[in-house]
Amino acid sequence: MSRTSIKLSLSLALACLLSGCVVGGMPPPPGRHLTDLECRDLAALKTNKSPTMAEHQVELGALRKAGYDPSPFWDDPYYPEDLQYAQRLVDYWFQTECVPTRSQ
Repeated sequence: MSRTSIKLSLSLALACLLSGCVVGGMPPPPGRHLTDLECRDLAALKTNKSPTMAEHQVELGALRKAGYDPSPFWDDPYYPEDLQYAQRLVDYWFQTECVPTRSQ
């Protein structure tokens, strides 16, 4: 994947974010990248319980918001660096935007 196609992918992802097309059909609250549903499911993935398919889909949606495109993984010279960058960005969003849940 060339730098031009990466820039194009990031531009399309940004356009998608700005137009409000996010996982779950609800845009995130103003000033945030992650919706409450994404925060809940990402928090669930960080536990040791067995994740659901829906939680994995939410995680993939968050990674896509961060600019990761999983489709060309077999022909992506920047893999796994582009995935790791998106994971760090989603982790940052999670830490700064999601209200910590209390353990009971």
